[in-house]
This record gives sequence, structure tokens and C-alpha cells, in this order.
Amino acid sequence: MLLLAGSIQGIYAQKTEKKEKFNPNTPLFEELTDVKKKTDKFNLYLNMQGSFDAHFQNGFQEGDFNMHQLRIEAKGNINNWLSYRYRQRLNRSNDANGMIDNLPTSIDYAGIGIKLNDQFSLFAGKQCAAYGGIEFDLNPIDIYQYSDMIDYMSNFMTGLNVGYNITPEQQLNLQILNSRNSSFDNTYGITEDAEGNLPDLKSGKMPLVYTLNWNGNFNNVFKTRWSASVMNEAKSHNMYYYALGNELNLGKWNAFVDFMYSKEDIDRKGIITSIVGRPDGHNAFDANYLSVVAKCNYRFLPKWNVFVKGMYETASVGKASEGIEKGNYRTSWGYLGGIEYYPMETNLHFFVTYVGRSYDFTSRAKVLGQENYSTNRISVGFIWQMPVF
Repeated sequence: MLLLAGSIQGIYAQKTEKKEKFNPNTPLFEELTDVKKKTDKFNLYLNMQGSFDAHFQNGFQEGDFNMHQLRIEAKGNINNWLSYRYRQRLNRSNDANGMIDNLPTSIDYAGIGIKLNDQFSLFAGKQCAAYGGIEFDLNPIDIYQYSDMIDYMSNFMTGLNVGYNITPEQQLNLQILNSRNSSFDNTYGITEDAEGNLPDLKSGKMPLVYTLNWNGNFNNVFKTRWSASVMNEAKSHNMYYYALGNELNLGKWNAFVDFMYSKEDIDRKGIITSIVGRPDGHNAFDANYLSVVAKCNYRFLPKWNVFVKGMYETASVGKASEGIEKGNYRTSWGYLGGIEYYPMETNLHFFVTYVGRSYDFTSRAKVLGQENYSTNRISVGFIWQMPVF
């Protein structure tokens, strides 16, 4: 009996020891069942960013817990030429009513990938726009604060992407997507005047956005993500968007600079419109937006990283029309800093960050009732792309 009890205790101790040696790279399913997953056909992840946030504006405002990001993601390779990807936000509405692709904005990805050969590939379905910029290409859970340029864009739309690998390190993408998610009237603020008349703006017959993207990798030291896009906003009205992302990796140091410029015949982001209003029943004409984002990371210890980040953005009107004066209306600044702790080999990390934003309005905007203001936020939280299966 003593021998049997000792054997059972030994087996239990071995199992306990095995479970204590949790491998963060192993899906949760394997850890719980001790069954090795032998296929790449189905992979399930839970993307999370949660924190306690203290908000300040002219003094302390409030403190609250917030799950900023919660996205479930499934992807896999069915065989050597067919793959799929699905990702959905669990903390956004699932209402698809009025969406031109019949999909809610909570869905980021819903499509299939086809590898034609070593050079050419396709992805069809809802997907991320192939816009340039290093930060734009990162997993959203890793972003503490986006620039206004990205925050106010439509980033996930339905269509087709054609990829061409010039070399294993150089890739071109030609992408054609719907230019919007919801209706034309809702996107561009089309409303009736006091007499019930609508503005003379009509949706184009093919509301699409065309993007040419180049992703370059030079010895894993210098990387580029550049793009040029043309978007049909309405009949005889287009948006032109350019993004140049550049990244530098030097051992413990990592840095990137993104340059973005958007020229919009009809104000798509709505920032200028929020300043000048809609005097003629539609978003403002000829809005121009410039954004520069720079970030530097320093991994001073294997499990510790510190970073600083800056943002500079302008919102202006390129041509006077409908009583709206030409010129710059707003300049905004963003300044971030923080420290991150990575206890395991995966991207699970805990953070303490500071996010500051300042908005300076020009005299032409102040005449319309705008006033300068600043916001500050201190956050303590975690980020993890948890492998579930």
C-alpha cells in the first residue's frame, strides 16, 4: 500500500510539475487537454488590451477600467494553396443594417487567401486596406493611441487584393475595395435643408478605393511600407491618400516614422466638418490632412522595453468654397511614453503608459467657436494575443 501510494503521489507530482511549466507559445487547448494539435487548418486567438485609465483635462476627471481591444481571430491553412482569416471585435455593435457589404463594422476580416504560385497570391473578402505606414500594419492591440488620421479612417472594407512577391523581401500589392462601409448619405453627412432639398451630390456608380502598396525589407534592418490610394467619394469627387512608413531595427533599438497625407474632395474624416459645420447639407469640400508619427523603442533588458512616441497633425481646407475660408484650422500634437514588461516569450506584456494630446486652433477656427484644449491619460494594463487553439 505504501508503495502504491508513493507511486500515485509520484505520478501526480509529475503531472503537477508538467502543468506548472506552462509554455506561453502553446495554445490553451493543448495545455488543458495535453493533446498535441497536429494541424495548421484551424488556429484561434483572443486579442486583448485592457487597462485602468486615469483621465485628466483641466485637472483629474475620472478613473475607470476599460477593455480597449477584444477581438476573436480564427485563421488557418487548408492546404498549400488555400487559407482563410476571420477576425471580429467583441466590443462593437454587430448591426449590419445599411452596410453596403452586408457586414457589420465589428468584423475586420472575413475572407479566403489563394496562393497561385511563389510570386502571386490573392485575398478575397473583407480585409484591412493595404495602406502604408508601419503603425497601421501592427496588431491594433499593440497601439496605445492612434493618430487622428488613422482613428478617423475606414480601415476594413470588402474587396480583392492581389499580391506579387518581387523577391522574398520585396512585395507589391494591388488592392480594390469598397470605398465605404455604410450608405453614401451617412458617410458624407447628406441632409435636407429647411425646404427639404438635398445637395447636388450623387454617389458614383463604382464607389471603390484603389491602392498600390510596396512592402520592402532590407536585411531586416530597414523596412518600408509605402502606398498610394485613389478613392471614389462621389460623382466627380475623389480622395487621394499617400502613406510612407519607414522602420529601422538596430539590435535593442527599434524606431519608425510614418508620413501620411490625405486630400479629400469631400471631407471623409469629418474633422474639418466638425469645425466649420455643414452649411449646405454635406461634409465640407476640399479637406486636407497631414500626419507625421514617430516612435522609438529600447529593449534595455530581455523582458523590459521603454518607448516614446510623438504625433504631429494638421487639418486644413485646400480651396475656399461655400463660405468656408481656405487655410489651416487645427494643429494637433500627441506625446506618449511608457514602460513594458514581458514575463514570457510571447507578446503578453504589462504596461504603464502616458498619453497626452494637445489641440491648437487657428484664428479662423476660433471665430467659429473652437478653443484650444489638452487631454492626458495614465494607463496601467496588459496586452496579450492569447493562443486558444
